[in-house]
Amino acid sequence: MAVLALDTSAAVAVSLVDEEGARLASRSSDERRRHAESLAPLITEVLDEAGIERADLTAVVAGTGPAPFTGLRVGLVTARTLALSLGVPVLGVPSLDALAVQAVSDLGLRAGAEILATSDARRKEVYWARYRVVAHEGPHGVPVVERTAGPDVDRAGFVAQAQLPLADADTPLPVVVGEGAMLYPEFLPVADDAPLVPDATVLARLALVRRKAGEELPTEPLYLRRPDVHEPGVATGSGAGAGAGASAGPAAASAAGGAA
Repeated sequence: MAVLALDTSAAVAVSLVDEEGARLASRSSDERRRHAESLAPLITEVLDEAGIERADLTAVVAGTGPAPFTGLRVGLVTARTLALSLGVPVLGVPSLDALAVQAVSDLGLRAGAEILATSDARRKEVYWARYRVVAHEGPHGVPVVERTAGPDVDRAGFVAQAQLPLADADTPLPVVVGEGAMLYPEFLPVADDAPLVPDATVLARLALVRRKAGEELPTEPLYLRRPDVHEPGVATGSGAGAGAGASAGPAAASAAGGAA
């Protein structure tokens, strides 16, 4: 039995883990404008590598962003469609949560450290959320973080002004991670060796730990603002559910098509 995790909040990332979170296979693609075309083949590749049939999946995990409308929608609709066709639960995890958890492991952060996780929001803005490390290693070896602010979207300079005040002995600066900050180093200096995009394996492990703890894992997308492009005459909104049920194109159709 295995759990499939998808994240399309930045690049396209797919991972397959067992029920204990051990990675069986993973793939990623840096295609930022071709999420729908990239996702289905990556799903097929990880299943083939691990020798797992779609019918053997026990859950599907999806990164919920925040992210721009089109790319994020592809992953969420694909995850929901596949889970529905298989009769298994779909579990949502904010993508920035996974990035923060990944930073704890990659950078060896200890309890009490602060993290500012960022991603590219386009329009010269970044998505961001701030976290405090609760434990370097929690249940099943997954770091524990607590979100203390965000997620939100703003220009990098404003985020820096609010989240990176002058440090003193009592208020050390948060560790900055994520590709959003990489685009604006004059405002948001990224830590050396910091993770830049969410790892779908970490996303899966975080979902499993939270599910075991009895936490709610909603799959409502975190768009945080209106989509960059929409059809003329079609109302769009910045609410979390805007467009979540719309077709994601070939990715959802291909992913579900092999589930029967």
